[in-house]
Amino acid sequence: MPIEVDEFEKAPENALEIDRDTNQWEVVEFLLEHKDKAFTPKEIETEVDVPDGSVGVLLSRLEEKGIVRHKGKYWTLEREDRLAGLSAMVATTEALNDRLGEEEMDEWTEHAEEDVEENF
Repeated sequence: MPIEVDEFEKAPENALEIDRDTNQWEVVEFLLEHKDKAFTPKEIETEVDVPDGSVGVLLSRLEEKGIVRHKGKYWTLEREDRLAGLSAMVATTEALNDRLGEEEMDEWTEHAEEDVEENF
């Protein structure tokens, strides 16, 4: 799905490498929904649908990408204004999903393959 150039420019360099429907995305989405708070890995683990014990590793990888930060045992989103693009992208996706329904990747792929066969 394409994004606006403004969102592209504002997002942290590696943030857009996170695919939807991944454990990293689950953690980022949760933190975006609660961007005014900081959580322990255990608190995040109880709120997101990821395997037990994996949140710490996910947070470390997200920190390497410049998306989250921590002090002691508490984690939150990075402060940078560039995260506004990622937040806007999540909000836009949620609004479109509410209005039009979520995309089914298998269905989308099937139609894309049909279009390629018809046009080439």
